[in-house]
Amino acid sequence: MTRAEAFSEREVAMCNVARMVENGRTYWAAGGGTPLYSILLGKKLYAPEAQYVTEDGVIAPEPMLPYEPMMTMLAARATYRALAWGTMNTAGIYSQLGYMDYGVLNTLQVDKHGNINSTFLGEWGAGGRRMHGPGGADTIAACCWRTILITDQSKRKFVEKVDFISSPGFLDGSEGARERAGLPRNTGPWRVVTPWGMYDYQDRRLRLIARVPWVTVDEILAECEYLPLVAPEVKVLEAPTEEEVHLLRTELDVRGQTTDAAGGWIIWDGEQYVRGSAE
Repeated sequence: MTRAEAFSEREVAMCNVARMVENGRTYWAAGGGTPLYSILLGKKLYAPEAQYVTEDGVIAPEPMLPYEPMMTMLAARATYRALAWGTMNTAGIYSQLGYMDYGVLNTLQVDKHGNINSTFLGEWGAGGRRMHGPGGADTIAACCWRTILITDQSKRKFVEKVDFISSPGFLDGSEGARERAGLPRNTGPWRVVTPWGMYDYQDRRLRLIARVPWVTVDEILAECEYLPLVAPEVKVLEAPTEEEVHLLRTELDVRGQTTDAAGGWIIWDGEQYVRGSAE
């Protein structure tokens, strides 16, 4: 594949998640946007035998592309040729039975133990901002074998403790905390992917394991409210390819509402990638 010459930071995150998609696995995607686009990109380029379930319970659709805004859920084109049309409860039941290998989510905040907040920012009862809430994300995070989280790299998002637990990570971080809360054994957070890098978990605590070529480890750590663990060797991720970027722009996010909404642009200057403008 050919190296892309210019791309947005959001496209970086989606391409890195797409490369994780595996044949023979089932993915439960939260809503539309980055989680769904990442899975579809992975199916198109890397793992055609992977399957996914939409947040509202449509099983193994073959969506008619290109997508249009607001057609990612509850739309005929998005659910075309599905194996079954269920509900969020249907998908939740299958996840409780162990059929959902991966859940893919995005979020407002994530803490060092992988707990997710998409409900409320600020101190409860003392002012703050009420957000849209988790929808099916609480069940996705609770019951899928592994959870992949996509978010931006920012101190506002990587916090010591989330303002509200909408969807469970490793809770207080102690051994067996999820099981004591009644959640299935051996489930929970697996990866956090940002436009700048990638994290896993060591002893139920977030750990930086990879970065993109144009950002240093110190720059990533500076955009965390706390100091996460750092792997002995932080790998360098590959940049998006022209094929990945083309599919994102022509079939998935055709109006740029997800990829262009926030973050910067990365440009190849002939020798290396640098942060620049899309102009």
